[in-house]
Amino acid sequence: MPHASRDFRIGVLAGDGVGPEVTREAVRVLETIAKGFGHSFTFTEGLLGGCAIEAKGTPLPAETWELCESSDALLVGSVGGEQWDSLPADMNPGLGGLLRLRRKLDLYANLRPGLTLLPGESPIRGADVDILLVREATAGLYFSPERDRVVKDGVESAWDTMHYTADEVRRIAVVAFELASARSRRLTSVDKANVLEASKLWRDVVIEVARDFPDVELEHLYVDNCAMQLVLRPNDFDVIVTENLFGDILSDEIAGIIGSLGLLPSASLRSDKFGLYEPVHGAAPDIAGRDLANPAAAILSAAMLLRHSAELEDEAECIERAVSAVLAGGIRTADVARGGPAVGTVGFGDAVVAELEGIIASIALS
Repeated sequence: MPHASRDFRIGVLAGDGVGPEVTREAVRVLETIAKGFGHSFTFTEGLLGGCAIEAKGTPLPAETWELCESSDALLVGSVGGEQWDSLPADMNPGLGGLLRLRRKLDLYANLRPGLTLLPGESPIRGADVDILLVREATAGLYFSPERDRVVKDGVESAWDTMHYTADEVRRIAVVAFELASARSRRLTSVDKANVLEASKLWRDVVIEVARDFPDVELEHLYVDNCAMQLVLRPNDFDVIVTENLFGDILSDEIAGIIGSLGLLPSASLRSDKFGLYEPVHGAAPDIAGRDLANPAAAILSAAMLLRHSAELEDEAECIERAVSAVLAGGIRTADVARGGPAVGTVGFGDAVVAELEGIIASIALS
């Protein structure tokens, strides 16, 4: 096998809605990798989000935090649901749970790769993309230092503030330039510097960092123009770096270009090898428990876990090959079946595990 055996501790926070279903398939795939390559992966489950509120009265219980600190990486499902939407920020499954966890763990670099896995089936004609969106994930509007909602003189108003320091911009820019250097040496920085002071700072710092990466071609786009250009010329993009809110929005657009949110994985990383890995899609409570969710993004997030935290590149590539082969073979969940035959969450997981076992067997014989 390509690597010596590894002992690796993975915290599993399956969350709400379809989270437990898709995470279960990702764990099955990781177990297949461990067995096939002689690794020892220990999976320990914890509560995060709405399920934690119901069981513990808080979206991020102390025991979950302890599990995170004792793990080498985290595999996360999805959090949230309408029944918790009206809760205050500190009790909200997203703001008080997942986003708080990202902030406490300093997981500032959110990587969202969008790769064409269904050639010729994008809603945009001719789209064949390999885009890596690098999203700053621990500052900006989502972590607004000033937010409130009040009624004064009979008028209701609310506000949030987008706040960035130069250091926060600098460290995510460095990550993006380093990733671009290892790819096609093209980087697009997205902001709204014609309007927002935070974006003006963003652009100034990105330009400053660019001086240390003279081999990387840097392009600046306003976020509205970037959204349009992704539709008009998606194949021209490689690495995109942007702030928190813009990154959240643009990554969904990229998911639309490749065919489904169910195909978009993500990694949230800090400066060491620790990371949190999750599908980009939400909890989708309307289909929870019905064996309908696409587990591809969760499975591909597990591949990112192996690549970035466990440093098992060959094993990560095996998972990605298996997912690609299953999709190419016409095995699809309903979101990408285009009206044709569809399998369920478990059926897709079964197909990936079977394909992966075949790939591992072929490696063993080579």
